[in-house]
Amino acid sequence: THRLPWWRSSATCKLWQSGRFLPGVWERCQPLSRKGVDRTAGQGQQVVMQQEQVLEDLEIPLARREAETLFQEQPETGNPYLEDALLRSYLKTHLPPKVLEEVNQDLETFGNRLLTKIKHLGWECELNPPVFRQYDAWGRRVDHIVTCSAWRRMKEIAAEEGLIAEAYERRYSNWSRLHQAVKLYLFSSSSGGFSCPLAMTDGAAKVIESLGIPGSLKNAFDHLTSRDPKKFWTSGQWMTERRGGSDVANGTETVARKQPDGTYRLYGFKWFTSAADSDVALTLARVVDAEGQVKQGFSNLSLFFLKVRDEEGKLNSIQVQRLKDKLGTRQMATAELWLDGAKAELISAEGRGVASISNMLNITRIHNAIVAVASMRRMISLSREYARRRVAFGKLLKDHPLHMQTIARMEVQTRGAFLLIMEIVRLLGLVETNMASEQDQLLLRLLTPVAKLYTGKQASAVVVEAMESFGGQGYMEDTGLPVIIRDTLVLSIWEGTTNILSLDVLRSLTKSQGQVMAVFFSTVQKKLELALSTAKLEPAVKQMQDAVSGLAQFMQAADSRGAVTMELAARDFSYTLARIYAGTLLIEHAARPDASAADISAAQRWCNQELCPVARALENSSYEAEEVLMDSALVYEGSPACGSRL
Repeated sequence: THRLPWWRSSATCKLWQSGRFLPGVWERCQPLSRKGVDRTAGQGQQVVMQQEQVLEDLEIPLARREAETLFQEQPETGNPYLEDALLRSYLKTHLPPKVLEEVNQDLETFGNRLLTKIKHLGWECELNPPVFRQYDAWGRRVDHIVTCSAWRRMKEIAAEEGLIAEAYERRYSNWSRLHQAVKLYLFSSSSGGFSCPLAMTDGAAKVIESLGIPGSLKNAFDHLTSRDPKKFWTSGQWMTERRGGSDVANGTETVARKQPDGTYRLYGFKWFTSAADSDVALTLARVVDAEGQVKQGFSNLSLFFLKVRDEEGKLNSIQVQRLKDKLGTRQMATAELWLDGAKAELISAEGRGVASISNMLNITRIHNAIVAVASMRRMISLSREYARRRVAFGKLLKDHPLHMQTIARMEVQTRGAFLLIMEIVRLLGLVETNMASEQDQLLLRLLTPVAKLYTGKQASAVVVEAMESFGGQGYMEDTGLPVIIRDTLVLSIWEGTTNILSLDVLRSLTKSQGQVMAVFFSTVQKKLELALSTAKLEPAVKQMQDAVSGLAQFMQAADSRGAVTMELAARDFSYTLARIYAGTLLIEHAARPDASAADISAAQRWCNQELCPVARALENSSYEAEEVLMDSALVYEGSPACGSRL
């Protein structure tokens, strides 16, 4: 006998009626049962016709059917500046009234532009990643990186909005850097990955400024800090080579040969060059001496400036080998480049390249933290809006206590990270306008790697948790949520991994001969003392003071131990600094006379976590020398490296 497919059976209609299949389809099945069995001939014929129509419709692929019912409502967010209560309260607290008035107006206008124009361009950048065209139709090598119109428009917008210029014009003196940072923070999640070239452009401008803007670089500085879209340049940062990683002392193979006219020609392979479509770049190389020898080591690297293309648009003796196939940030061209005599200018003292480029690294690390906080804020904004729309188990997600607790925990992390990066930017503004004390400078040196490493780890955790708050929909590519996840995961890697930066934190202690920690302790103590008058914050202040005591005890104990102890403790130590300082900033913000209940709750909740993990680990003997051997035993048990059988 002929049997209907399962999806055409009467049993299937019953399933549709019960709501276990697609909404909108089951309504069509209902007339079949509502007609009953006692029908006239005419009615029966009508029902048969209706039934045949339903079956014909079911045979049409879903993609061709008219959409009848929305399964879930899309979360819609508004002006990102107006919807960010913490940002607005922070600016109101810190900016002088006249500056606040002008900045507030600019940010509201920028927020509207992000919402109505820029956000859509960002998505277009994601859908149209760069393409590498190595040869033209006639077989000539052109090495052309083709970017989409939206990416090019982002460059114009960056100039128009002064996303680099704002920091160097200093219209608002020491507050100009903060103004710029806030605009970058708002821009990041809609930028389609353009935040990355902006970070390196800002870093390049900072290096040139730190060198006193020599005459040969004046034109480049003007282009890098221009508000004119037709003049604005972006910069690359070419450090990573074939040996890869942060070990530039042993990994840099590129050499520089001096020419009769005083310029240099660079020869080498740059393995990972972000924003390869940039106009200029800063790069490290080793100078070949008069005898044709090249010295190795950290102190023999020099810093060079080069234009990527000449006046005719031809590559500057640079060959593009390929574009990197990355997990995220696919909107931006990252390439492998072969420098085959690229013309460049030596801009550092010979052998002082790393010291000179450190200004660039500090700026890009700050940008990294800004992007991390922006990613967290964006995901939480979407998550909280979705909770207002999505119904599950008979009520909105926002009415499920456990769901809201989860989002609230992410919010606390985001608030702490936000205040930490704003504090660093505030200190940078003071330094750039010669208004910083020696203590401010030491604190900036310490907190920059701390914030970069900690916010990178925070962001990865928060955005993944936020994705989960959407259920299966969070895993769907066309929602745009996976893009945020992928782009966020690089933030703990780019500009130094967590371990590399943890060791950099230790170097800041050594270089200052411990003075930086004295500044850290005194700054935290002063901020906590100002909050003691707020009764609701007393428990949080007490928890923070206990954590500070634990950190001081660790420092004292570590002094009597070897270097292995501090290296093993480096990551926990850096986390401790981040949690204590961010928590102190949350307490300080909550102690304001006009602080909200949410401000106070955020400070209280932050302080409920383990604030001093380094002290706890020391008590557990986690930093003893024998632990190094046990770490290896744990990792390699059963591995061929130990000669063990699986």
